[in-house]
Amino acid sequence: MTPDQQNNIRAYVDQQHATQVEFLAELVNVPSDNPPGDCAPHARRSAELLEKLGFTVERHDVPDDLVKANGMISATNLVIRRKFGPGPVVALNAHGDVVPPGEGWSSDPYGAEIRNGVMYGRGVAVSKSDFATYAFALKALEESGLPLSGTVELHLTYDEEAGGQIGPGWLLEQGISKPDLAISAGFSYNIVVAHNGCLHLEVRIEGRSAHAARPDTGVDALRAANKLLTALYALNDTEFKTIKSKVEGIDHPSLVVGLISGGINTNVVPDVVTLRIDRRMVPEENPEQVERDMSGFIEKACSEMPGIRVNIRRILLARPLTPLAGSEKMVQVIQRYGREIMGEEVPANGVPLYTDARLYSAAGVPTILYGAGPHSLLDANGHRADEKLVLEDLRKATQVVALTLADLLSA
Repeated sequence: MTPDQQNNIRAYVDQQHATQVEFLAELVNVPSDNPPGDCAPHARRSAELLEKLGFTVERHDVPDDLVKANGMISATNLVIRRKFGPGPVVALNAHGDVVPPGEGWSSDPYGAEIRNGVMYGRGVAVSKSDFATYAFALKALEESGLPLSGTVELHLTYDEEAGGQIGPGWLLEQGISKPDLAISAGFSYNIVVAHNGCLHLEVRIEGRSAHAARPDTGVDALRAANKLLTALYALNDTEFKTIKSKVEGIDHPSLVVGLISGGINTNVVPDVVTLRIDRRMVPEENPEQVERDMSGFIEKACSEMPGIRVNIRRILLARPLTPLAGSEKMVQVIQRYGREIMGEEVPANGVPLYTDARLYSAAGVPTILYGAGPHSLLDANGHRADEKLVLEDLRKATQVVALTLADLLSA
């Protein structure tokens, strides 16, 4: 591209910025909390807004049985395809489902309030912002008139908070999309090339109930759970810290027990206690081996408690994202334009979380994460009260993505 062609793309994004901000506010206004995961209404509204921009929107309703099996109520995946000519297919994926807002907000979580150039609202950064980033980047590409070869697809999905299997995973499995490259939602000041994997296990600890006046006649499942918890946290605080990742931005594996339930009443020895465990794995670890090791550790710890039975069920196994050949070109192009537009170096690194990007990578598609937002999830208040997005970062990221697509699809 010539400097004038680049400036034309940037100028179009500048001209459309107010419209883009209104588009994002509309997305934030419609709740799409997951759980409970009733996300089809948000998909309908998103499709309407995208069609107003002139896009042809494919609506792919996920079958009810799959939706329910993934713990959701409804899900519709949206796909936009813009073919400029023969060439590579570049998919841009962002998710519209969000975690529930929780407490502590200074404004309405669905209000999309703007204060001092910053929009506040659940999902405004993670990742409804990149519905806007990618859609307006594609519009800028269409309006540029550049001779391009290839196809841009927008994959707007609704199950990232439940694992991604009926979002990007389903689109790829069903053959609805067969991309050559993929960019997933991220943040403007860094490119993510690797991230952790995650194992979720449900552990059901079974004992035998008894009257609290005669605890010796029962088998206390909560007491057994307490011993297991102590063992798990000791594992987290010692052995896991010796497993170091070589990926910049990722340290070591970790473990959290996020949910505990059980018991019958205050005056009854608990007969069943259930734990939900989140085990994060670094990119160098083998997911299947991690699951075997965790199950073995839990079974061994519980076997030392007389009368206790344990049942372990996998809830989720999310593989780590690791770089594939072909992703380096996307990194180089984004870094070049990012350096110019963001005014600082844009590093390529890893992050200690997991995303839908791993599903594209697992299908053999070179994948990175890049989009609108600050330097980190913490800066955005992602998954916390007062989630926010600096609107200037939205504008700049849109310019970077549009220029990157133009470069990747240059005839």
